[in-house]
Amino acid sequence: METSKKPNTRGILDWFDPRGRNVGGWGFIINRLSAIGLTVYLYLHLYMLGKLAQGPEAFDAFIETAKQPAIMFGEMLVIIAGLYHGFNGLRIALNSFGIAVPAQRQLLYGVVGITLIGTVVFGVRMLTTH
Repeated sequence: METSKKPNTRGILDWFDPRGRNVGGWGFIINRLSAIGLTVYLYLHLYMLGKLAQGPEAFDAFIETAKQPAIMFGEMLVIIAGLYHGFNGLRIALNSFGIAVPAQRQLLYGVVGITLIGTVVFGVRMLTTH
């Protein structure tokens, strides 16, 4: 019996294609996107730390920059990505070890819920201390 399989012509773009995916597939796409975002943030963070080594004036300039709305929005994105990626990684690890496999959808909803609650808590603290 011969099966015709569509050749993979898009490569890595298929990793991010949401068509025909179930909830777990969506969770995995978001996990990949959060990993990319956190990797970009790591390089930006290291760049800023290098700037801070230039002295007190550079530190003061950094603090002023960090108070800008666009930077604060970026901080919120980092918190969202960090919380989601971390807790979803635990969900994926449980699945890999065969633990709670039938409850993967509920676990993903829990991951999203924890991420939303953590983001709100962080956002309130960030906006009330700046």
